[in-house]
Amino acid sequence: MGTKACADCHEEQFTQFMKHSKKAHSWKSISVMADDLTTEEREGCYECHTTGHGKGGFVSYEQTPHLADVGCETCHGPGRAHVESGGDPETIQKTPTLESCQTCHNESRIGAFGFKPLIHSGAH
Repeated sequence: MGTKACADCHEEQFTQFMKHSKKAHSWKSISVMADDLTTEEREGCYECHTTGHGKGGFVSYEQTPHLADVGCETCHGPGRAHVESGGDPETIQKTPTLESCQTCHNESRIGAFGFKPLIHSGAH
């Protein structure tokens, strides 16, 4: 669905996320380095710097630009059922689990990139 699909009902969270979260602008990191990376290396970046890569989400910037950043669905799960149900809270992960964060924020990536595993890093 992409993060903008969440804005209609979650305007305050959307505004805060877009303004304060580095995740909301994560494609920039890939675009800056893209020319220096192999296709395989770029694919590795997509896992943590886009929404839903390899899970029915981000395919390429040309095909799925609305999923090119880390968006709401990265932490809260796919949003299609939530939107189509009119916002049924049972159809979305309201509070992400630490395990879901560790998909990207894990010991290997912390060591390689020097970032901290922030529990409240979504900025909303």
